[in-house]
Amino acid sequence: MTPEALESTVARLRKQGCDDAQVEVKACKSALSKDIWESVSAFGNTRGGTLILGLEENEGFKPVEGFDLNKVRDQFISGLEDGGNAKPKIANMPQYDLERMDFEGAQVLVVEIAEVEPRFKPCYVQARGLSNGAFKRVDDKDIKLSSTEIFELKHLLEPSPADREAVGGSSQDDLDATLTDRLLAREKERRSRALRGTDDRNVHLKRLGVVTASGTLSFAGLMSLGAYPQEFFPKLIVDVTVHPGIEKSEPDGPRFLDRVLCEGPIGEAVDEAVLAVARNLRTYSYIEGTGRRDELEIPRDVLREAIANAVIHREYSSSFVGQAVSVDVFADRVEITNPGGLWGGKTLETLGDGQSRCRNSSLMQLASRIDYSAEGAPAEGQGSGVRLMIREMQSHALDEPRFEAGIDYFKVVLQRGGMEIAANREWMGTVTARPLSSVERTVLLEARREQAISVKELHRQLGYDSDEIREALKTLEGDGLIKPLSKDKYEFANNSGRLSRSVSAREAILDVLGESDEPVGMRDIEEKTGKKIATLRAQMARMVDEGIVVPTAPPTDQSRKYMLKR
Repeated sequence: MTPEALESTVARLRKQGCDDAQVEVKACKSALSKDIWESVSAFGNTRGGTLILGLEENEGFKPVEGFDLNKVRDQFISGLEDGGNAKPKIANMPQYDLERMDFEGAQVLVVEIAEVEPRFKPCYVQARGLSNGAFKRVDDKDIKLSSTEIFELKHLLEPSPADREAVGGSSQDDLDATLTDRLLAREKERRSRALRGTDDRNVHLKRLGVVTASGTLSFAGLMSLGAYPQEFFPKLIVDVTVHPGIEKSEPDGPRFLDRVLCEGPIGEAVDEAVLAVARNLRTYSYIEGTGRRDELEIPRDVLREAIANAVIHREYSSSFVGQAVSVDVFADRVEITNPGGLWGGKTLETLGDGQSRCRNSSLMQLASRIDYSAEGAPAEGQGSGVRLMIREMQSHALDEPRFEAGIDYFKVVLQRGGMEIAANREWMGTVTARPLSSVERTVLLEARREQAISVKELHRQLGYDSDEIREALKTLEGDGLIKPLSKDKYEFANNSGRLSRSVSAREAILDVLGESDEPVGMRDIEEKTGKKIATLRAQMARMVDEGIVVPTAPPTDQSRKYMLKR
């Protein structure tokens, strides 16, 4: 770290009033603090970070008077076994760089901790053991890893044996005869080597990985071809829940509007889940040539790919079989979440590189060979799924899918926006020169489609607050795009002009923070972006966890503001 970087870092900490995801400050006047090894573990297991020793956080990050740098340095080095200590404080220790630096007339000790290589994770405090001594960094906190997070880190690069394990108490009687016959017929048609040299059905199923040597079904065989796999694993379903607003369990409203527990073999569960989501999305129609074309606001292929990926690539080890794949449909987005983090060295940056990595190789192989319906097989194993989702969303002028990777979960977020399909966006580019808010765009397209609209109907269909809808209607009326019919009722009127591209909540936050030299509060961001504060808060929390945005105060502090990491 350069002197300039140190000054900039401390200036940022002073503005926000606390540590953050990248930096931990400790006073350590005459000895290392007892919890410093928790921070080392947390940085090593997350994205790395910096320790600054010799500053007092409670005194505005001022240098500690009488700081014994040499003693603290020696204790730190000894703790990591670099000084000959027989018992290091940290197991699977991270790489680090350590230097003394001048700061405001005193010296501090700066230790830059690198993220531990995946094959050596998790990094943990020896004295507390693996189950209690492994941490992750979340904002300015060192959080103990859960048992599932520890499992995921330990097996980050190991193919899972779970899908090849025998399912006790199962037999071929538990297979769906139609699906099994369909699989064998297809393998025969493609002259599969698995069928060569014998006509014995049992041998064929064993070679294909459907049954084990003992005659019981394999986990992959049961999940791919079972008549009802949930007899053995009740929670291995796709849970589709439709929420009334933009967050779960909003006050003064129903818990959910629709819920479907999608069961059966994985292909059928995926198809049922896609149907359940689709019936709760808006469908837009527009004319092509002499016919009419109907499109979901999120392309069906994208929904199917995202849900199928969640089912195929999820973690199926014993610690996770009690968790379902969840699909949450909100008024502004669809979230697909599966147990188990990214595997095999995949990162958010390499998701779309076209290289297929799958922890469940047997399940992937079987799922790619079975056509459950006219939709085809739920998996293809070629590594093209993420690219397909991005391409389809772009071709419909929608925001790209957003991917979130936790240690023990993976989430795909698809922004809803029937108004954003290519045909409608092309039309909207002719109606006004003024950039429209997301509410205005949605309301205008509903007015165009229905010709006559009301606040009550828009609120029911779109989930926006009634006052937001009224404000949008008044603005559009001022633009001459709609005309009032009666109280809270309007009709469509055509105009011309151009429209600027809409932005997501994430982009809007980045724009506001990027234009400000000072920290910005949530209410100011809401006012400048025109987006609902609940959506902004949810996105801000994710950006803080990712280390992109730095808060100025703890979450409970009403003065808390935000700024970009510099």
